[in-house]
Amino acid sequence: MQLKLVSQNLVTDNVSVVEGEMAIISCRVKNNDDSVIQLLNPNRQTIYFRDMRPLKDARFQLVNFSDNELRVSLSNVSLSDEGRYVCQLYTDPPQEAYADITVLIPPGNPIIEARDEVLSEGNETEMTCTAMSSKPAATLRWMKGDKELPGKPKVELTYDKMYTVTSRLTFTVSKEDDGVPVVCIVDHPAVKDFQAQKYLEVQYKPEVKIVVEFPQGLTREGENLELTCQAKGKPQPQRVNWVKVDDDVPSHAVITGGDLYIENLNKSYNGTYRCVASNSVGESYDDYILYVYDAPTTTPIPTTATTTTTIITTTISYPEANQDTAPSTEPAAHDSRAGEGAPRTVDHAVIGGVVAVVVFAMLCLLIVLGRYFARHKGTYFTHEAKGADDAADADTAIINAEGGHTNSDEKKEYYI
Repeated sequence: MQLKLVSQNLVTDNVSVVEGEMAIISCRVKNNDDSVIQLLNPNRQTIYFRDMRPLKDARFQLVNFSDNELRVSLSNVSLSDEGRYVCQLYTDPPQEAYADITVLIPPGNPIIEARDEVLSEGNETEMTCTAMSSKPAATLRWMKGDKELPGKPKVELTYDKMYTVTSRLTFTVSKEDDGVPVVCIVDHPAVKDFQAQKYLEVQYKPEVKIVVEFPQGLTREGENLELTCQAKGKPQPQRVNWVKVDDDVPSHAVITGGDLYIENLNKSYNGTYRCVASNSVGESYDDYILYVYDAPTTTPIPTTATTTTTIITTTISYPEANQDTAPSTEPAAHDSRAGEGAPRTVDHAVIGGVVAVVVFAMLCLLIVLGRYFARHKGTYFTHEAKGADDAADADTAIINAEGGHTNSDEKKEYYI
């Protein structure tokens, strides 16, 4: 940071410098009329008079001298060099301008201390970060992974006018924090990218998952079942047990480590099977719900039926049922507890039965229509004239019947 100070025709700048580095003090004159320029230290001792150095401190060296500027360097700056330096111009009356030198002292390496070296998930822990002997006081920030956390800072001024800053961080850990770095970042004008970090070690109870190795679809009677229990924790689980909720595991079931194997399933094995894993932190489990379905069955082939009428003889044959499974109400798909991902199947026996019923209904309809048309085909009307029965011959009957149709009685005869 630099701030220009003007005293009539004399100009200089304030200087901030890190301890041990070099500071440049510049006294500049505007419209100089050959007046003499000199530089004085905070004790008002002359460092340079024009281009001559009366002070025997060799750390001061002349950088530039002209009618308009006197520029001096001060190497290996220490805290004792801090103060107000005077640029003086010999005029009547004399003119002065002041350059304040501020010495920056970086803090020592930050130190992180943790209350707990090993943590358990869900527990609260505390960390402190300390940055010592800095000027001015440093600012401390906390990061856990990529998330910034708020700390509680405390600033102390030591006897040598230095500052020590301590920040305290309190937070609760989870299993996701295992291996995550906690970083203390130091912000100070004398340093950049100054930080310290500590990795968290978090222990957590097991994570348990049951994997169905066989079968991949529905579990049916007569088949085998194989389950694998996967357990991960910190520390690694030492015990993995299989139990059946509210009942005993079948006597012939084989348990090998985290694997459960049951042969020749039947419906008496239905129930909830639980895998339990534990370590020093705690215990966890996962459940598998077993439901055993009926074994696949074969539908018998229907016999041929024959229906005969006086008019139409029809042979009705039901389609053969070549399917090996009977109609079922089992779900086409189910959750992971009973074989997730079972393929959705089509029951061909049901389709065959429906087709047979439709064909049979159509044939019955044809039979009914045939009988109806056959009975009406032989219907006719006869009209006989009155007195025709007494005629001697057919010609006489016809002559006597002429014109008699309108008054004759209608007779209907039906032939079947």
